[in-house]
Amino acid sequence: MVFGYARVSTPDQQLHLQTDALQAYGCTEVVQEKVSSGKERPALQRLLTHLRPGDTLVVWKLDRLGRSLKDLVTLVTGFQQQGVQFVSLQDHLDTTTAQGRLMFNLFASLAEFERDLIRERTKAGLTAARARGRQGGRPKGLSKEALSKAQAAKTLYLQQDKTVAEIGQLLGVGRATIYRYLAHLGVPTGGAAQPPSTAQVAE
Repeated sequence: MVFGYARVSTPDQQLHLQTDALQAYGCTEVVQEKVSSGKERPALQRLLTHLRPGDTLVVWKLDRLGRSLKDLVTLVTGFQQQGVQFVSLQDHLDTTTAQGRLMFNLFASLAEFERDLIRERTKAGLTAARARGRQGGRPKGLSKEALSKAQAAKTLYLQQDKTVAEIGQLLGVGRATIYRYLAHLGVPTGGAAQPPSTAQVAE
């Protein structure tokens, strides 16, 4: 069976462009969803439970299915393991073809490269923190792992070339956690929970 999945991020957006393309492709059933990409997608979750070996899932564009490259690779890898084919119309990705499988494998390699890069940057940040002698005592409430990340966050923040959000992404934690780390280590952040300004970064 050929399933189509269409999604828009806000209730006022229309699904016609996607649904028309999916029906023209030959989808026997089109699942529609109007929900922000940052929230759970119940229609997609229900659809995934209905997929069986030999089925095909079709989307208008890759960003309609996954919220990140990692998310997409995880989903499509799951399809392959389940014996479900995947097609993205606008991206010309079709895992029923050799070219499509090659393209997906390239995506998977890029996702792995991204994870390796983050790990390397985190390790470099921790090394820089130790080299600068900023290990200090262990603040109350932080584990050894959290303390190491806090020291790396402090080093990266004081370098003033990355926003708090970027530091959080490198260390795999949220903005609020980065500010908590900085507060534990006594790093002033201008009072409000804001990243360094553009002017500060440029200095």
